[in-house]
Amino acid sequence: MSEKQTNRFEIKKKSKALSIVIAIVLIALVAVAAFYIVQRNASNVVTFGTTLKVHYSPSYAGEEKIIKFIDEHIAPDFGIKLEGVPLTDGTQADLAVAEGRFAASIYQHQWWLKQVIEATGFELTPTVEVFQWGFGLYSDKYASIDEIPNGALVALPADGANQGQALWLLQRAGLLELNKEIETRTAKLKDITQNPHEFKFKEFELETLPRILDSVDVSIGYISNFDAGKVPRSKGLLFPEAPRTFACRLVIGTKYLNDPNIKKLIQAFSDPRLEQYLKTTDDPLVAGVLTAVSAN
Repeated sequence: MSEKQTNRFEIKKKSKALSIVIAIVLIALVAVAAFYIVQRNASNVVTFGTTLKVHYSPSYAGEEKIIKFIDEHIAPDFGIKLEGVPLTDGTQADLAVAEGRFAASIYQHQWWLKQVIEATGFELTPTVEVFQWGFGLYSDKYASIDEIPNGALVALPADGANQGQALWLLQRAGLLELNKEIETRTAKLKDITQNPHEFKFKEFELETLPRILDSVDVSIGYISNFDAGKVPRSKGLLFPEAPRTFACRLVIGTKYLNDPNIKKLIQAFSDPRLEQYLKTTDDPLVAGVLTAVSAN
């Protein structure tokens, strides 16, 4: 073999060896990166102790009352303690639950939560039904629904999850008809098929509905918002039982559902003593505002 051929053979041999070394290094780097990711994800999974933080909105004191009731009368039977945590920003509260900084929240029905998950991608799961927000029809001008005139201006929630509930209320009161081919809870203004009283509709944020009561004929929303706006319940014309599908749920971060103390938390919120409390309490912050879950 000539010296030139020998050199070529040695170059090819070195090139092949170098390729093997590079491949081994790359495999090692991938393995290290994968190990790091697994370890990082594992470190992000919280293990809950026996004291569990449950979010409530400071604007709605009834939620805090529920948490305190369960903490005092039910949670000890399951070996856990609840700590109510106030936070006004619902999105931040949902993020805290998804990340395990809070154990749960209780302020959302499943359809509201669905909108949040679709918008944010948070990993959240609605579990047991806890209570229902009282929902009503108010007027500054009329004493009964029979007095509401043709062409009345009706204020509704602007968000889809609650607008459906308001329109459903009007249909159950016999004031309009909705498209029978849709799920009633998803109804929007465009789904009104019969409006015999020729009502005019205007959309507002939930918190605004009490404030504009004197500038419309009728306003429909949560009793809690009207209570917070200092609107007396005597101005409520109709307080029907809300459909069960709008019951607020105990919402848990999805990856924590199998945590032993989270399971105990779910059991505590499922206890029948909570339902009895909601049905019998005379606390003005709870009675009529947060109601027991309806049968239908």
